[in-house]
Amino acid sequence: GDYYDFFPLADGRWGLLIADVSGHGTPAAVLMAITHSLAHTYTGPPAPAGLLLQHINRHLTARYTRTAAAFVTAFYAVYDPATAMLTFVSAGHTLPRWLRSAAGTSELLPVAPRLPLGIFADEIYPERQISLAPGDCVVLLTDGITEALSPEGEPFDLTALERGLQPPHSTAAQLRDAVLLALDRHTHRQPLADDRTLLVLRRRN
Repeated sequence: GDYYDFFPLADGRWGLLIADVSGHGTPAAVLMAITHSLAHTYTGPPAPAGLLLQHINRHLTARYTRTAAAFVTAFYAVYDPATAMLTFVSAGHTLPRWLRSAAGTSELLPVAPRLPLGIFADEIYPERQISLAPGDCVVLLTDGITEALSPEGEPFDLTALERGLQPPHSTAAQLRDAVLLALDRHTHRQPLADDRTLLVLRRRN
């Protein structure tokens, strides 16, 4: 199951968490609810960003995933509107795309590769940081999108995703809709086998 959330932080900053729980059905839904609860009960400092994932990871590993053979991939970002800096950490999650408006390019965010949550209790999640220029977008998604199959069995991989990311997109909503349209065309609107979550962050000015 998929999960996402927003966190108002100090000094006008915002936290954004997207996660994907392994498995399906009731066990996945329960683990998703636990992950949500752990994220909202974190009372530690907001920086570095990796501390939130370490908090969730320690509790999942100690109490919930050790015997269930389950895990959670996650990506957590903190955006500061005053500086346009995006600080982020990843726990084995599908890599977000960074669309650079001025250059007209799209690239993967430079995340530090780390294990998903719930596997190794002492895992550390080092943060990375980028500066968003006006018009830049960051596209967050789960593997329910990138692994969606065409009728011929081909996944919606980066090549197919890039077609949906092509400009012009003047708003985050337009970019979101373009990706979903490309996904519908790829799958011929067939029911998807997994949950799908797509979030778009855009710096307006």
